[in-house]
Formats: sequence, structure tokens, C-alpha cells
Amino acid sequence: MKRLAAAVLFCLPVMAQAPANPISADLKSTWNQIKGYIAKSAEKMPEEQYSFKPTPEVRSYGQLLGHIADAQYMICGAAKGEQKMLGIEKSKTTKAELIAALAESTAYCDAVYDALTDTSGAETVKMFGRERPRMGALQLNIAHDYEHYGNLVTYMRMKALVPPSSERR
Repeated sequence: MKRLAAAVLFCLPVMAQAPANPISADLKSTWNQIKGYIAKSAEKMPEEQYSFKPTPEVRSYGQLLGHIADAQYMICGAAKGEQKMLGIEKSKTTKAELIAALAESTAYCDAVYDALTDTSGAETVKMFGRERPRMGALQLNIAHDYEHYGNLVTYMRMKALVPPSSERR
């Protein structure tokens, strides 16, 4: 009996530390990881390589960052119930402009993720012509960011740069 009481007392602090909204907390954790990788990738690439395209048919490194910023505004805007279309990919070209625009779109999304709870995540929002759970929209934002982070990684490797996710910790 004493062992059982000791085990229960030992586990109480751990149980008390569980987040109130474990599903949305996990989503926010994943968001924090990818936004960090993308921001570090934007910083690491030299400005003269922002116009680099592996082939003429694909986006340049800078255009990829602008596209990510545009998509973050659009998807997080939908999750927030707003329409946000800024055209960053077509209007910003310098490293400084793109890093600033990316930081602003990330801050916009941060507010949406910070307001998310497991309950509000289940509420539906209109996105791409249909209703979907808010959390599903924000998951799509993360998936889209990871998709294009993969592009950034390839471009960085082609320029002999180690991507943030491969750096030693």
C-alpha cells in the first residue's frame, strides 16, 4: 500500500503538467519547429543566391520564401476568418524585404496558433471553397511549409549550405 501511495504521489506532478489542450499544444510545437527552420534558411542563404533557380521552370529561392509568406497569410487568415492576399512572391525581391515579409507573416500566424485550443480547433472555417476544421487548416499550413522547406533544403544543398534541420545540435 505504501508503494502504491508513493507511486501516485510521484506521478501527480507529471499529471499536473499535462497541457490543458494537448492536441493544439502539439500542433503549435510542430508549427514552432517549421517556422524556425524556414527563418534560419532565409538567413543562411547569401543574398546573391536569392535569385537562384535549379531550372528555369521553378521558383527562385527568394520566390519560394515569398510564396511561403503569401500562403501563411492566406491559410492562417482563413483559420482566423479573414481573407489575406498580399502578393509577396511577386513584389519582394531582396533578402531584407523577404525576411521581413516572412517574419510578418509568421507573426500573423503565431497569433492564430496562440489563440488555438482543442475546442476552437474543431470549429469549422471556410477555406478553398469548403468548410474544414480550423485545426485542419492550420495543419495544412504546416504541411505546406514543410513541403517548401524541402525545396529550400535542396537549393541550399546545391549551394553547399547545410540546412537548419541538419545542423549539429
